[in-house]
Amino acid sequence: METAALRKLRGRLSAVSPSEVRRLFVKAGKMWLIPRILSNHDHHKPERPRPRAAANDRLPRFVIPVLLILITAALAPAQTAKYPQTIVFMSDFGVVDDSVAICRGVMYSIMPEVRIVDLTHQVTPFSILDGARFLYGATPYYPAGTVFVVVIDPTVGSTRKAIVAKSKRGQYFVLPDNGLLTLVEQRDGIEGVHEITNTDWMIGTRLSSTFHGRDIFSPVGAHVARGDDWTKVGPEMPVASLVHLELKAARLDDRGVTAEVIATDGPFGNLVTNLDAEDFLTLGYQRGQEVPVKVGSKEMKIKFVRTFSDVVLKHPLLYIDSRGHLGLAVNQGSFSAAYGVTPPVELFIPRAQK
Repeated sequence: METAALRKLRGRLSAVSPSEVRRLFVKAGKMWLIPRILSNHDHHKPERPRPRAAANDRLPRFVIPVLLILITAALAPAQTAKYPQTIVFMSDFGVVDDSVAICRGVMYSIMPEVRIVDLTHQVTPFSILDGARFLYGATPYYPAGTVFVVVIDPTVGSTRKAIVAKSKRGQYFVLPDNGLLTLVEQRDGIEGVHEITNTDWMIGTRLSSTFHGRDIFSPVGAHVARGDDWTKVGPEMPVASLVHLELKAARLDDRGVTAEVIATDGPFGNLVTNLDAEDFLTLGYQRGQEVPVKVGSKEMKIKFVRTFSDVVLKHPLLYIDSRGHLGLAVNQGSFSAAYGVTPPVELFIPRAQK
């Protein structure tokens, strides 16, 4: 249907002369279109100034629809740009079977043009804490409107709730209510939460009790990304009712800091801690110094450096990792394997001697 704006545009185009069309298309870099559009019109006559286009110098009638089509096509991306087009997908499914591909297929079947980014599918199985860490680390690098579909769901099929949440940064999270949002909520805040109960947003007449990633989270994520009203997914929940992980915070006192090794850094075996760089630096250590460290029952001295190659090959080091926390690593080796450390384990570092 032709809108009032297009009717107005059609009227204005009917008074445009071929010389003006040439100038506009050259300016827009579409010079190759000129001969096709003006091929049936005599545009070889010498141009001379005139107050308005004469009747025989106006565009042929067939040209106006062509211009309208081109302009409408150019405007189409702008009209759909308001919808979130990206889904970031994370799970603990691994990649040895078809689970991830099936979930992606469900999303594409609802929104074929969606862009799906795989955050990771190698989350430690059943580790809600790892999922929460990765979500916390990745979300700042995606814009408002991004939809995060997260399936780390060790209690799938139980009474735990499936939810859609919107953060105060304008991002959407489609996931089980099991603590995965804990860190994101602490930093960004949560604007609203709805429980997923609307079966029209799910797939299949009989939902699997063990594959909600396919039947619930994937289709709901695609509906939200498509721009459907996310509040229609089900009843609103109080933000305060969200399940939260019980996380230990690093503790500073006169003796030093007591923290925790909470994970290893992917395949490299570096130790990830909950000790912020700022808290560590208050202990008084400078780069290049040997730092006494107690990891579990193991006591050692490790040099605090800027990066891995600042120590000899296969030697340990302390460093500030890319997330702003203290890390323990071995240059081109695995700290976890070399020293037999399996998270979670306590970490203690005394204050520097004056």
